[in-house]
Amino acid sequence: MNIRPSNLLQSDTLERSPSQWKQRDLRTRIVVGGILLLIAAFVAWRIFGASAPETRVFQPPPVRVAVAQEKNVTGFQHSIGTVVALATVQVTSLVTGQLLSTGFTEGQIVRTGQQLFQIDPRPFAAALAQAKATVARDQANTVSAEHDMARFTTLAAQGAASGQQRDQAVAAAKADEATVAADKAAIATAQLNLGYTRIVSPITGKTGPILIQPGNVITANNTASPLVTITQLQPIKVSMFLPQTDLPPIQQQMAAHRLQMTVNPNAGAAPAGAPAGLAAPVSFVGNQVDPKTGTVELRATFDNNDFRLVPGQLLDAAVSLSSFPHSIVVPREAVNTGPESRYVFVVGAENRAQMRPVNVLYDDGVNATIQGAVKPGDRVIVEGQLRVLPDKPVQILTSGTHPSTSPG
Repeated sequence: MNIRPSNLLQSDTLERSPSQWKQRDLRTRIVVGGILLLIAAFVAWRIFGASAPETRVFQPPPVRVAVAQEKNVTGFQHSIGTVVALATVQVTSLVTGQLLSTGFTEGQIVRTGQQLFQIDPRPFAAALAQAKATVARDQANTVSAEHDMARFTTLAAQGAASGQQRDQAVAAAKADEATVAADKAAIATAQLNLGYTRIVSPITGKTGPILIQPGNVITANNTASPLVTITQLQPIKVSMFLPQTDLPPIQQQMAAHRLQMTVNPNAGAAPAGAPAGLAAPVSFVGNQVDPKTGTVELRATFDNNDFRLVPGQLLDAAVSLSSFPHSIVVPREAVNTGPESRYVFVVGAENRAQMRPVNVLYDDGVNATIQGAVKPGDRVIVEGQLRVLPDKPVQILTSGTHPSTSPG
């Protein structure tokens, strides 16, 4: 049997009562209302909930601190210093002869009067002996001439000899005396030449390489080919140049006898700016300013007992041009540059950071001498300033404190 769907739908509709239609309409309304409530809650959350501010907790930034100290600070002006020897001697021979031996080793420290070289003395000893023999002969001739002079003087007085004979005898005697005097000078010259065969050191210093070896014949006064060069190392000078703008403090310190030079032969082993090393008063200030460089020369003399300074050596040199007694010193990392002035962060009560403006009087590369509202014992921040806010607390790290100050 074939039944059409339309007939079935019609029969089903007819079979439902009015109460059933009411229940179905109620359920539909409940479902639609719930959906609308969900949509309204989602829209309200998107509008009001997303824009609500979140509550944030401020975390104190970690910092490292150092303690400000009160010190007497000396301001140094740094420059490149050059070690200069007081004397450099090129040893040459004053006589010509064969070099027999040397009395030192290359690089040895020799003293004044110490024998350096020995030239063959035999030719000069023979010349001295010949000069002595010559003076003995001429002295004998002088005695004979003096006797003739006395004889002819007596005969001329008695009329037994002419005046010409007398004058010739007097002249001969005086000529022989002059000859003896010349012979004695020749003896002195021969003795000098014999002494010159023994070459000694004119100064105390360090020898260089031996330039002419024994066995060679050396010529007198040959400055083009010296035997050896000796350089004086004790004492020794250090020369440095400063710009002419520093002349006023240089002259003031020099007049007050406070102009000191400090040099550091081992610049790589000491921290920058540290006045460690050798110190000596400045003994010379140049009498003119170099027109090419606009600088003036300063020199100081050092004992150099340990031979640490070598001529020609370049080293860090510093001169004390200013002083700051009873000044506040902090690590240079504690000083910050602001839009108007420099400042430091001081950790006060409850570990709150306070910004305090300062003036930097002197900076030696490690510590800064400042002037401002900072007292000895104040804790200044040396690391972590970028995250610090004024009047906000900070967290102080106790490890890894600054090496130049005590920990806060």
